[in-house]
Amino acid sequence: MTQRLAIVSDIHGNLVALEAVIADLDTYAPDLIVQGGDLAVIGPRPSEVIDRIRDLGWPGVLGNTDEILFDPSGQAEQQRRAPNVWGWLETLFETLTPWARERLGEKRLSWISQLPRAWRQDQTLLVHAGVDDLWRAPMPDAPDDEILRAYGDRDASLVIYGHIHRPYVRKVERLTVANSGSVGLPYDGDPRPSYLLIDDGVPEVHRVEYDLDRAARDAVNAGFPLAEWLAQVQRNGRFAAPGGGT
Repeated sequence: MTQRLAIVSDIHGNLVALEAVIADLDTYAPDLIVQGGDLAVIGPRPSEVIDRIRDLGWPGVLGNTDEILFDPSGQAEQQRRAPNVWGWLETLFETLTPWARERLGEKRLSWISQLPRAWRQDQTLLVHAGVDDLWRAPMPDAPDDEILRAYGDRDASLVIYGHIHRPYVRKVERLTVANSGSVGLPYDGDPRPSYLLIDDGVPEVHRVEYDLDRAARDAVNAGFPLAEWLAQVQRNGRFAAPGGGT
C-alpha cells in the first residue's frame, strides 16, 4: 500500500509551473504521484507537458479539456448548460483547443484518449470533476448535501478532484473531500501552483513559488494566441474571460 501519495492536477500546458512543482515534490519523495486531468489546453507548452508526464510515468485521469482534444462535439451542450460563459467556451473550443491539438500530434492525442475517468487505490478515489461529469463539480463552500450527492456513495473515505482550480480539504460526515487546485492556473487569488500531499490518508495542500515572468515570456515565445491574457490570469490567480466578456 502506498503510504505517501501526491495529486497534481490542472497543469494546463504550463511547463514552467510544472517543473517548479516537480522540484518541490522531490523534497517530499512521495511513493506515488497521480495526475488529475487537464494536462495540455490553455497553456503554451501542451506537447512538452504531456511528454514530461509520460516520461515520469504518472498514472492519472481524463479532464474535460483533455476530452475535447479528441472529441470537441460537446461544445453546443456545454454552452447550453452554461450560457453565462458562452463566449469563454467558444474561445476554449474554437481557439485554444485547436491550437493545442495541432501541436500535440496523433500519438499524444491517442495517449490522452486512453486515460481513465477515475483512479482508485483502496479507499481513495480520484476524479477530475464529478464522478460522472467532467464539467461539473462542487465549489469549496458548497453545502454538505451537495458534497455528499456528488461523492458520498462511492465506497471511498477520501475523494479527490480538480477542475475548479481552488484547493481545499474538507470533512463531511465520514467522508474527506479534497481539491488539489491547479498547477498551471490557480483561481483562488493565490498565483502559486498547488498540489495535494496525502500521508497515511490525510491530505494537505502544498503551494509552490514559481517564476511568473518566465511563464509569461514562455507563452509569448511559444506563440500562444492569448499570451497577454494568460499572463494576467496567472498573475492574479483569478479567472477572467478574454476581452472581459463572457
